[in-house]
Amino acid sequence: MSFEGVKTIKHKKINGFERDSISVWHSQGVPNGEIGRRLGKHASTIGREIKRNSFKGEYYVAIHAQNISAERKSNAGKRHPLKNREVFRWTIARLMRGWSPEQISGRMKLVFKNNIQMRISSETIYSFIYSQEYKERKFWEYLPWKRKTRRKKLGRKVHRGRIPDRVSIHLRPEVVAAREEFGHWEGDTVEGKAHQNGIHTEVERKSRFLTARKVAKIDSPEAVKAQIQIFSPLPAHARKTVTLDNGRENHLHRKLKGLGISTFFCDPYSFWQRGTNEHHNGLIRRYLPKKTDFSTLTQQDLDEIVEEINDRPRKCLGFYTPNEVFLRELNNQRVAIQY
Repeated sequence: MSFEGVKTIKHKKINGFERDSISVWHSQGVPNGEIGRRLGKHASTIGREIKRNSFKGEYYVAIHAQNISAERKSNAGKRHPLKNREVFRWTIARLMRGWSPEQISGRMKLVFKNNIQMRISSETIYSFIYSQEYKERKFWEYLPWKRKTRRKKLGRKVHRGRIPDRVSIHLRPEVVAAREEFGHWEGDTVEGKAHQNGIHTEVERKSRFLTARKVAKIDSPEAVKAQIQIFSPLPAHARKTVTLDNGRENHLHRKLKGLGISTFFCDPYSFWQRGTNEHHNGLIRRYLPKKTDFSTLTQQDLDEIVEEINDRPRKCLGFYTPNEVFLRELNNQRVAIQY
């Protein structure tokens, strides 16, 4: 049988009939170059076919090679569960750092502005996490709220008493509610085990920037001490007002006037009037669940938790982080702050 005059055909895939011929000729010791010449294909194409589709990497059998090729072709049509490997790695790394799917999606678009391949919706991430194929990997454990249904927040019990010079939230300037001006805060205390100790938290409303200090007791002296530690290093434009609840730990609020801070108080049992602070207390609870003994918690440990929270992008901030927005607001006033 003569194969002279057969022309090389480029980029044509090998079919089942050709695999039968390759199997016979390869078993007879025919070189790849000669097999390629007979089939009108390049020697490298034949070599790649034999290498990729051999049985156990040693024996080239036509029917086995055909099955492997068909399976590879079928799998090639399947999309990666998170679009591509780069998106997958970027997503999983941040999911494991506690970022929400919305934060991951929005931040990715911000970081990779000129790369349309680095895009994924938050809904796609949720679908991936809860898919039948991947749910056993328990990625849902990294979500901000692990339960399928959220329990209604009732707020902690408020020990009320007459707060001297108490000014209602209804008298607070409207600019505070609009979040258009920097320097307005919401404060509260997160209680530890048996109400013996706690963490005083303050959140700046415009930037969602969180600060926190350990307190030895849930009382006024400790709370105002923590507030002074938080606000003293800040310039005047960054510490204008604080909105608080009616807890006993806020009775000494007048001491903040020395820093130029005006204080306002929510209506009784209306924790949603400090919704930003309540939300951030919930974020802290992810690290320090209720009944946690704060006596073993160091300020350094707390600072690391706060830093991680402040370093997460927020949808409400255009997927910038609270750290970025807070520092931008400070720099807009050309004030250098030493922390």
